[in-house]
Amino acid sequence: MNDKEANPLIQEFTWLDAIYQLAAFAVLLLLLKKFAFGPIMGMMEKREKHIADQISSAEKNREETEKQLAEQRRLIEEARREAKEIVENSRKMSSQQADEVLASAKQEAERIKETALAEIYQEKTQAINALREQVSTLSVLVASKIIEKEMDEKEQEKLIQETLKEVGEEL
Repeated sequence: MNDKEANPLIQEFTWLDAIYQLAAFAVLLLLLKKFAFGPIMGMMEKREKHIADQISSAEKNREETEKQLAEQRRLIEEARREAKEIVENSRKMSSQQADEVLASAKQEAERIKETALAEIYQEKTQAINALREQVSTLSVLVASKIIEKEMDEKEQEKLIQETLKEVGEEL
């Protein structure tokens, strides 16, 4: 049995069939190139350009983000420095206000002290005046008793002056 008879699917190879098949393949390749590979390559080039644009845009965005991040860091540092200055100024102001309150309290205490001393001096003067009046009254009593004993004027005057002098020294 030969191969043809054994397998009816196997046919004889002919050069003409091969040339037709090659021609059909070439036509198919030309059609694919024109209608499939051309648009596919165009889409691939567009896609490649699109990806390149996106990469470029991403790089620009990254650089811009880095600049913004650096700016934010600078602003945060500046805000911290300003906050520190504000706190320091607040401390200075509170210290200054405390000093002012303390100075005011000292002035008030000094004023109260001076007022108290003035009142004490006034009361002392009033007490001395009252005492002098009492001494005068006593002097008059002494004088009246002396008169009763009949002293002369010189002795009376001398006795009054000595009494006033003694009372003035005691004060």
